[in-house]
Amino acid sequence: MKITYFKYLSIGALAFTLTACQSETSDTETASESEKQTSYTVTDDLDNELKFEEVPATVVSLIPSNTEILYEIGAGEKIIGATDYDNYPAEAAEVERVSDSVVFNAERIIELDPDVVIGYSTGGPTGYEELEAAGIQVFVIESAESFEDVYGDIEQISTVMGLEDKGEEVIGSIQQQIEEVQEKVSDVEEKRQLYVEISPSPEIYTTGQKTFQQEILDHANVENLFGDLEGWPQISEEEVIQRNPKIIATTVSYTEDPIEEIKAREGWNSIDAVENDQVFFVDSDITSRPGPRIGEAVELVAKTVYPEAFK
Repeated sequence: MKITYFKYLSIGALAFTLTACQSETSDTETASESEKQTSYTVTDDLDNELKFEEVPATVVSLIPSNTEILYEIGAGEKIIGATDYDNYPAEAAEVERVSDSVVFNAERIIELDPDVVIGYSTGGPTGYEELEAAGIQVFVIESAESFEDVYGDIEQISTVMGLEDKGEEVIGSIQQQIEEVQEKVSDVEEKRQLYVEISPSPEIYTTGQKTFQQEILDHANVENLFGDLEGWPQISEEEVIQRNPKIIATTVSYTEDPIEEIKAREGWNSIDAVENDQVFFVDSDITSRPGPRIGEAVELVAKTVYPEAFK
């Protein structure tokens, strides 16, 4: 169950006038309080209650989006295990690899003995029994399908790490960035369509309704060319040609030149986007990870579709 996030409201700081002696006493008391650790309980997305006697000092993250959240809230230095795909921020690439995001090395994680593992679930079996049997706490986050889910993930993880205030700050910053983008594109006379390609020919896949990518398009005031479909449907080249997209965005990063590959396809030279040189690459990590860069994802898509709104 996701935690629904209520929009963060800034509260003005109270001003205090203290003598030098009082300040010194207050600082000492604050430092003393911060050193005190009290137990607390946090419920994960599988409704498991995890009790922490103190804030975790070491953590293993088993999906890149959660790793990005940990860094964004200021807990990145506590990560001692991550996945092969954890590449943001740059420091994440230096963390020991214990998973390929699908299969994790349970033996090595047990050897590392982290205070908590931030795992994830797509709705099926988690496979964390071996870790739990070894006495390792596993906090499970379900794969986010919406921005509200992302805000809930940030709130949950920041609570686990004893950084609730920082989590609220991060959420507020994301929402502000999205609002600023929406202000820029709110006056567009006609919402533009975008064809998003997430897998190239011959097995072409795009994104449809009820996906995280659709949320990005919605927030960027962009119409999905295949928004009548759901999930990540496989489509044919003929379907794309028939729908004649005016703008194409590819997230494919594993081919040498994905833009030229699209332009060179037989029959695609008749498509408006190809004919008018409106084929673009958008970073797949930014636009696919349900983490703290979702505001950046909205801005990236909006700039691609409505470049004139950002001049």
